[in-house]
Amino acid sequence: MKSHRFALSALFLLPFVVFAQSPGTAERVRWQGEAQAVTITRDDWGIAHVRGKTDADAVFGAIYAQAEDDFNRIESNYLTALGWTAQAEGEAGIWQDLRQQLWIDPVELKKAYTQSPTWLQKLMIAWADGLNWYLATHPEVHPKVITRFEPWMALSFTEGSIGGDIERVELTELAKFYGADPATSIALAHNDPPSSAALSRRDPPSWAEPTGSNGIAIAPKLTANGHALLWINPHTSFYFRSELQMTSDEGLNVYGASTWGQFFIYQGFNPHVGWMHTSTGVDAVDEFAETLVKRDGKLFYRYGKETRPVRHRDIAIRYRKSDGAMATRTFTAYFTHHGPIVRSERGKGGEEKWIAEALMNTPIPALEQSWLRTKTRDLASYMKVAELKANSSNNTLFADDKGEIAFLMPQFVPKRDDRVDYTRPVDGSDPATDWQGLTALKDMPNVVNPPNGWVMNTNNWPYSAAGEYSPKRSDFPKYMDTFGENPRGEHATRVLTGAKGFTKESLIAAAFDSYQPAFARLLPILLKDYDSLATDDPMKPQLAGPIALLRGWDYRWGIASMANSLAVFWGDTLWNDIFDKAQASGLDPQASNPRPFDYIVEKMDAHSRLGALAKAVDRLQTDFGSWGTPWGEINRFQRLDDAIASHFDDAKPSMPVPFVSARWGSLASFGAHRWPGTKRYYGSSGNSFLAAVEFGPQLSARAVSAGGESGDPASKHFADQAERYATGNLRPVYFSPEQLQGHAERTYRPGKN
Repeated sequence: MKSHRFALSALFLLPFVVFAQSPGTAERVRWQGEAQAVTITRDDWGIAHVRGKTDADAVFGAIYAQAEDDFNRIESNYLTALGWTAQAEGEAGIWQDLRQQLWIDPVELKKAYTQSPTWLQKLMIAWADGLNWYLATHPEVHPKVITRFEPWMALSFTEGSIGGDIERVELTELAKFYGADPATSIALAHNDPPSSAALSRRDPPSWAEPTGSNGIAIAPKLTANGHALLWINPHTSFYFRSELQMTSDEGLNVYGASTWGQFFIYQGFNPHVGWMHTSTGVDAVDEFAETLVKRDGKLFYRYGKETRPVRHRDIAIRYRKSDGAMATRTFTAYFTHHGPIVRSERGKGGEEKWIAEALMNTPIPALEQSWLRTKTRDLASYMKVAELKANSSNNTLFADDKGEIAFLMPQFVPKRDDRVDYTRPVDGSDPATDWQGLTALKDMPNVVNPPNGWVMNTNNWPYSAAGEYSPKRSDFPKYMDTFGENPRGEHATRVLTGAKGFTKESLIAAAFDSYQPAFARLLPILLKDYDSLATDDPMKPQLAGPIALLRGWDYRWGIASMANSLAVFWGDTLWNDIFDKAQASGLDPQASNPRPFDYIVEKMDAHSRLGALAKAVDRLQTDFGSWGTPWGEINRFQRLDDAIASHFDDAKPSMPVPFVSARWGSLASFGAHRWPGTKRYYGSSGNSFLAAVEFGPQLSARAVSAGGESGDPASKHFADQAERYATGNLRPVYFSPEQLQGHAERTYRPGKN
């Protein structure tokens, strides 16, 4: 693209980059005063229970406690959110940073900060002060880039889910559009997050664990104690969130998981309500194909009968060179009223179209909604906060102490012409394709207090959220869902339908039910393939033993199960074969979870299915000495250090994990696979923070976090929850002062520990 401008210079300063500076005396005195208003109590699992006089005090203490546990993850999240990763990781991070800064403009965030309500500004100031006080009192900590935090930075990271909307933009095409050299484009194609780019990853496709979550809410009519129950089960990368409690004299009392660096509880509960977020299939991100017009050396785009100027903004990306020096690369980014230009493609007539990406970018309401919902007291007050309509990527499972339960769609859902296919780029020159405001909450496929007494979501569509009382697909626009049903949804419906007398413990047991619906569907086809072989086919004797093992299996995972090992190895081989075929045909079978299973059953031939089993048998024999290897010998939990990019070693201690990938329909997810240099499977994602909550006169809960609360390998809380995590044995939550009594490890003020 000749019109794109690049500049390279050895600049060391930019106005918005934060550099080291010693705090002034007055500032340090202010931080000390804030610290004196905060008390942190660490329980016997290392969980921080933070108490302050004001909400701002609680924010100060909570972010300070997070920094104690894992400052590296806090800074890393803000390097991503601000588009500053390349300053730490070098030139390879330029394109990720460019993508982020198409939406996250520090100049605009600083302006938004000044326009924020006073109460929110106080929280952002306390957030920055807590992090700066931590750095001031821990001189041994050396940040990679951000040595001083500013309040406006909190507006760059307002949504606590794993992978924001911006990350849907493929780096490969973005970099190609903005001038990356061919070698860089190839490297990005190998490392881009899964989507169509997954077809060219160096890693086998079976190594990519489906991300998302499970949530279940049970009404009092189905519980033993007559109290509503909530199951919180996010599926993320391990160590993605910090578990803590925040309390103030201004009515704040909230417990749960906070994404590192954020000052609000993202998944959790207060004495009255609880909320669980699951990744949604609603279409809230769209692409618009713009028709360009060049006139007098300037760029315009068609919109109806008019032409509009293409706006542009220079974005300067600082990066660290191989010799450690800093340099800057400047890009001219382009925008239409639909959003930034992220790539180009050829239209039907062969003309070039620029693709603009439209998504939610409302940092003030988003941060308001994330905070205010933590102080709601019932469904009505929760829905009042939801009217901010600043949640675009998450469904919600809700329960409260009044006995109400609900499944809620994201509140940011643009209204569109349902005759248009928004899963593909639409004609940006046609005003009829534009977003027509936001959908009213009453017009969404929500479910509130259904007669069956339960709601659930497993990143599947909303049309099975409450069994037979679910919304009807025909009543809503197509863009309300792009996922469809999935095996976990089928599994959740199976364990919930007709069940009653739930307790926290039986809800946990249901969430760890070992049935795997995908194998229940696939294996009978494989057995039929085998039974149809001619008697003289060499596969008949070769696979006789493995087939006999699978024929007697009940499709349930377990540490001792040899059939589970064989089935997973077979399934992984099939998964890779599907993607190989998809790559050859230009398809993306990962676009919807059920599609690969449909392909295996309906389009894959018997020889391929049986051949995959033969490959699985060979790999088990090669790696473990026998195709009859117990699953627990293969599937392991290991935490060696706090590196954000996990690594594993067969020669070092690990522990068996019975549950499996969510791909096969297991509600309990353990995204494990072989790693470079290993034969065993090690997990790095899946179940992370789990909680079962009962909303009685006194709230009662059990929880577990993968590994432990601390990121310090020398801490006893680095891996003290690993065994409970691997066995599903959730520990009691110390929510009330009475529950915490006798379990306090230490109590201190920030900076005085």
